[in-house]
Amino acid sequence: MRKSRLSQYKQNKLIELFVANVTARIAAQLVGVNKNTAAYYFHRLRLLIYQNSPHLEMLDGEVEVDESYFGGQRKGKRGRGAAGKTIVFGLLKRNGRVYTVAVPNTQTVTLLPIIREQVRPDSIVYTDCYRSYDVLDASEFSHYRINHSTHFAEQHNHINGIENFWNQAKRHLRKFNGIPKAHFGLYLKECEWRFNNSEMKVQISILKQLVKYYLA
Repeated sequence: MRKSRLSQYKQNKLIELFVANVTARIAAQLVGVNKNTAAYYFHRLRLLIYQNSPHLEMLDGEVEVDESYFGGQRKGKRGRGAAGKTIVFGLLKRNGRVYTVAVPNTQTVTLLPIIREQVRPDSIVYTDCYRSYDVLDASEFSHYRINHSTHFAEQHNHINGIENFWNQAKRHLRKFNGIPKAHFGLYLKECEWRFNNSEMKVQISILKQLVKYYLA
């Protein structure tokens, strides 16, 4: 990435404001830069997060699996198969990190390879009763499912963790009043990164290191 022309002080302030969820417009006013400059710098921070977020270790133990729908038009069909929305598949290790990826559909042939790529065999996988997860009953995983039509949790049998992530991610993205579809992946990985690095001090430290290496 091309080096930034901003002073180190202004870059540090923009990083801190980005982590604090301040919009680029407000950040520009606080730092004293053009709003387009702040918006572009925030875009570059998202690129750095996206390009430096590989998941080398597979999830294990208790893993919650679910899909959710982002964006699109409010009118028309809701829920699974909602028109115009981006489908996101997520896997969350309980008391650990989350992994997300945009997918073209929610068919078994699409979702199962991702589970096998990201989750260690013999792990416990929790899902809802969606039919695409039926194949997990006869797989290398221990599969438990929760019937949301009757209840949302049955002792350890639930997917509350991944659903909590969906709520956090949508709440974060809602403030942007629409995201270009071409950039959705950047914002999605930002949400994942914020969840996996929940302490603001840690987020600031990671971004400063990335900026020092790529932009300073």
